[in-house]
Amino acid sequence: MAKLKTNSGAKKRFTLTGSGKIKRKHAYHSHILTKKTKKRKRNLDHFALVEKADLVRVKEMLVL
Repeated sequence: MAKLKTNSGAKKRFTLTGSGKIKRKHAYHSHILTKKTKKRKRNLDHFALVEKADLVRVKEMLVL
């Protein structure tokens, strides 16, 4: 059987932590930043963890 390929879009968007959790970036932090407050932009700057409901789909894309 052939090897499964990793989804190349997911490969660029998610990273694995040391404890096996999956990190992601926040959306809405790439453009139209002038109307967003400093506080909102600052809070979008941090990494977040992938929610439990989405973990299976993300792991399938990353072939974990």
